[in-house]
Amino acid sequence: MIADTQFARFESIPLDGGASLGPVDIAYETYGELNAGRTNAILICHAFSGDAHAAGVHAETGTPGWWDNMVGPGKGFDTGKYFVICSNVLSGCSGTTGPSSINPSTGCPYALKFPVVTVGDMVRLQKMLVDHLGIDRLLAVTGGSMGGMQALEWGVAYPRSVAAVIPIAATARHSAQQIAFNEVGRQAIMADPDWNNGDYYGGKPPARGLAVARMVGHITYMSDDSMREKFGRRMRDGAEAGFHFDVDFEVESYLRYRGTQFVDRFDANSYLYITKAMDYFDLTAGRGKTLAAALENTSARFLVLSFTSDWLYPSYQSLEVVSALRKRNRDVAYCELPSNYGHDAFLVDVSGEAALIAGFLASTMRTGAGPK
Repeated sequence: MIADTQFARFESIPLDGGASLGPVDIAYETYGELNAGRTNAILICHAFSGDAHAAGVHAETGTPGWWDNMVGPGKGFDTGKYFVICSNVLSGCSGTTGPSSINPSTGCPYALKFPVVTVGDMVRLQKMLVDHLGIDRLLAVTGGSMGGMQALEWGVAYPRSVAAVIPIAATARHSAQQIAFNEVGRQAIMADPDWNNGDYYGGKPPARGLAVARMVGHITYMSDDSMREKFGRRMRDGAEAGFHFDVDFEVESYLRYRGTQFVDRFDANSYLYITKAMDYFDLTAGRGKTLAAALENTSARFLVLSFTSDWLYPSYQSLEVVSALRKRNRDVAYCELPSNYGHDAFLVDVSGEAALIAGFLASTMRTGAGPK
C-alpha cells in the first residue's frame, strides 16, 4: 500500500485560549475508499510524537507508517472495508502548522510566538478537515495515548459526528506523575544553551536537550519486563566494566540512539507545545465537576482498551472513563489486554487489540449504529 501525504489549508481557526490562528495547514493521509454513502470513514489520531503517516509505504521516503501493523487490507482497521484518515496535529512539525511554521506577520518562524494550543484545538482542526472531505459523521475515532485523549474529546465535543469512539491506553486527564515526566522533558530542552528561548531556527537546535527529553520519555513507554528481556544488564560488544562515563550497557546505547534519532525528525518547540497541551487536557473542564457529567451528551458506542504492563497510562485511568460511561448508561465495552510491552503495547503487541477492534467496528456497522 503506497501512501501520499496530502495538505489542506484553512483561512483561520479559533483557539480555546481566545486567539485566532491563520492561515492553517494540515497534513493528512487517507487509506482505502470512501463508500457511496460516506458511512465508512475512520479517523485515527496519533500519539504525541506521531504524524499523518500511519500506514503503508510513503511514496517519497519509502518508510512504513507508524501503525502499519494495524491499518491495511485484512488488518484491525481493514482498508478493504473502511476509509481511514490520519492527520498531523496542530502545533506539530510534520506538515501541520506549528511553532516551526512561518508567521505571515513577520516572515519568520513563529517559535514561542505560536499561540497556546489545546487537545480541543487539535480536534477542532480535525473536524474542519473531516468537513472539508465531505464526511458528516465518522464511523469511528480512535488513537492510543494522546490519540486516545483526542478520541475522547471527539466523543464529547462532537457527539453527533461520530458513531464509535475507541480510546486505547489513554486517560481523561493527566495525573501528577504524567505531568511530572513531561516537565522533566521540557526542562531538559529549555536548559540546553542552544534552545535560545525557542529562537533557534536557522541556527543550531537544542539537540542535546531534546535527545535527553526523548530518552526519559522512552523509558516510560516500556515496562520493566520488556527492558529486562531486551537488554538485561548486558554490556556492549567489547565493553569492559570500568568507572567511566562512556556507553557500557546495551540499554544506554539504545537510549542514546533513540534520542539522536528523535532529534533528526522532531522540533523541540513542538515538543514543548504538545506536551503542555496533553498536561492541560481535562475532559471535565467546563463540562461539569465529574467525568460522568462531562460524558452526559455522548451518543457514541465506546470500546476502551488498556494494557496490563502500562504504568505510564495505567488501566485505572481507562476504568475511570468506563465507570463514568456506565453511570450514564452508555454503550461501552472494556478490555485490559495482557502484554509485557508497557505503554508501547498498543503499537507493537497488536494481535489482541486488532481482533477486538475489527469485531467492534463490524458490529457498529451491522447494528445500524454507524453513520446515518
